[in-house]
Amino acid sequence: NVTTVVGMFATSGTKSMWYGPNRPKWLPGAEIPAYLTGEYPGDYGFDPVGLAADPENFARYREAEVLHGRWAMLATVGCLVPEFLAKFSGVPFAEPVWFKAGYGLFEGGIDYLGNPDLIHAQNAAIILGTQLILMGAIEAWRWNAPENKQLDRTYPGGVFDPLGFGNNEEQLAYLKVKEIKNGRLAMVSVFGYAIQAWYTGVGPLENWAAHLADPFGANVTTVVG
Repeated sequence: NVTTVVGMFATSGTKSMWYGPNRPKWLPGAEIPAYLTGEYPGDYGFDPVGLAADPENFARYREAEVLHGRWAMLATVGCLVPEFLAKFSGVPFAEPVWFKAGYGLFEGGIDYLGNPDLIHAQNAAIILGTQLILMGAIEAWRWNAPENKQLDRTYPGGVFDPLGFGNNEEQLAYLKVKEIKNGRLAMVSVFGYAIQAWYTGVGPLENWAAHLADPFGANVTTVVG
């Protein structure tokens, strides 16, 4: 049972450990703003510029952070998989490196799934417009559909929880903490990918391989310095 297996890992922490006044803080002994009570997952009492002081802003920022974290986790894996498959498994890609893949749009076009008869994209404006329409429609439904009004937009459950992770309140509370922590790390990782690409001109796996081959000659101090 997948839910049971995940639950075994999820219960390595308890809700009382990660929430409330006795939760871990970003800095032991630091003064925590009164409005950060530990009610929400990932609250370590860190808000140096008061972004969460207004409850409406806090709710909006929390939702945005979770959603961006989820996209970043997908992006972190999505940037690595094509390069990994091309480098170690010999899977052919027109361009496996994530930041170079889009160049093909301006150099004859991009064949989705490598099939020119499926979608042969050549126009950046059409791609952007299509994405805005599709994503805009989904977001409009998520915000405005009557059936969604009573749901938590960030954690809706139901059909969005097919494995039933939310059936156990204690387990769900801990999984929320794990999700936001991994999402924050993923956002930093994607930013790191971009900085690597800017300085080195190669993908993250190529940078990793170069570092393993020469740890003292290929690292952040030698590349940036």
